[in-house]
Amino acid sequence: MTIEDNIQSIKDQFSQFDDWLDKYNYLIELGKELPLIETKNKTEDYLIKGCQSRVWLYPEIKEGKLYFTADSDAVITKGLAALVISVFSGNPPAEIFNAPTDFINEIGLTEHLSPTRSNGLVSMLKQIKLYAFAFQSKI
Repeated sequence: MTIEDNIQSIKDQFSQFDDWLDKYNYLIELGKELPLIETKNKTEDYLIKGCQSRVWLYPEIKEGKLYFTADSDAVITKGLAALVISVFSGNPPAEIFNAPTDFINEIGLTEHLSPTRSNGLVSMLKQIKLYAFAFQSKI
């Protein structure tokens, strides 16, 4: 699936819920499906700066595509990491770098998350874009 397909899928999934409590529960369920970072990679180098919760994000390039694994010590944050990874992971770095991130606003996450969680989400998105920029020059 393309990034655009993944974004549409996320929008469709979130549009099924009318209540934000249901959307939070969905985020928690997404967190249970998060591709977990290997313990050896849970280091300061892969810790996302700007998140109140501890979030590690590890990039790996395979056959020209960038894949991410992650973990967090908070369930909602883990779900947020799973959400952004499901959109971007497994795509070429240039496509990830150029992909829109406004779907986060469109599904209402920024207005329903606490400011600290919103900042953490923005930090995750920035780090994904930075990894994509760095890896696109290596392939």
